[in-house]
Amino acid sequence: MIRKAETGRTKDAGWQVGVSRTLDHPVQRVWDMLTSPAGTDLWLGHGVRLAEEPGGPYETDEGVRGETRSFRAHDRIRLTWQPEDWDHETTVQLAVSRVDATRTRLRFHQERMTSSVEREQQRRHWRAVLDSITAALDTD
Repeated sequence: MIRKAETGRTKDAGWQVGVSRTLDHPVQRVWDMLTSPAGTDLWLGHGVRLAEEPGGPYETDEGVRGETRSFRAHDRIRLTWQPEDWDHETTVQLAVSRVDATRTRLRFHQERMTSSVEREQQRRHWRAVLDSITAALDTD
């Protein structure tokens, strides 16, 4: 029996989702905003100053907790991510890449989710985050 592959389901990392957007701002400006307190409020949650060292823990005012896994300035941040009402942690990666001198590609990738329902919920979440980041950058 041949099973049709399910979109977003991986062989060994559960369900995954990725969202991305090209922003009309240079990498340095996007990175500086994302790693500022105002920026981490938008994509990670309120009340966090993200540790740059692997293993550095965080917890947002909303109860999302995890730890930094890797932090490469002007490139990517990888961390665990677990809301207080989830019984499992996932992995989130934020990545920026230069498109040209004035544009940057911003990507969020999340894996180790438990279902297609959770995957779709997180797709909506990260799209809303991209909308908030875009608006914040465009109004500065």
